[in-house]
Amino acid sequence: MPQKKDAPLRSDAQRNRERILEVALAELTRCADAPLSAIAKKAGVGQGTFYRNFPNREALVLEIYRHEMQQVADSACHLLGTRPPERALRAWMDRLAEFAMAKAGLADAIRQVTGAPGGPAKPEPTPVAAAANLLLRANEEAGTIRPGVTADDLLLAIAGLWQLAPHEDWQPRAARLFDLVMDGLRTGAPEG
Repeated sequence: MPQKKDAPLRSDAQRNRERILEVALAELTRCADAPLSAIAKKAGVGQGTFYRNFPNREALVLEIYRHEMQQVADSACHLLGTRPPERALRAWMDRLAEFAMAKAGLADAIRQVTGAPGGPAKPEPTPVAAAANLLLRANEEAGTIRPGVTADDLLLAIAGLWQLAPHEDWQPRAARLFDLVMDGLRTGAPEG
């Protein structure tokens, strides 16, 4: 049976793409204006390989955003599998905060890309909303939160997170904010 000659190229291409995303995340988090040529060089790929994967800054930034938000969303299932629903929800909020604060530079890059006239729209936080919904429904079934809270309700309630300064001591303030939200979610919960 003849072997496919392009199979190794596909895995090499995938590794190149992943390396570009990893380096770009670090560089754009550090500096929203990081040159694409510097990202390609640090990733160890040529300009052609870089631009085949990401034809422009917008495509790169939006793919990083999608990937990172999916990581946050995916953590919800893991947390529900390892903790009671109420603790999983609270831990997930902490995970979201860690993402938000660690990726503040990336947020600047996203604003630059999506704020340009005629530029792409910022992707909807659909995976994060789906994860929030999963956690809320698990808590509702367990009787640990009031019934009827939507993912939009939760995301609006924790929106103050985005006002925290990432270079200050943000953890205590985020913890207080999330504890207040959790207290509000518990109010009106059926007795377990």
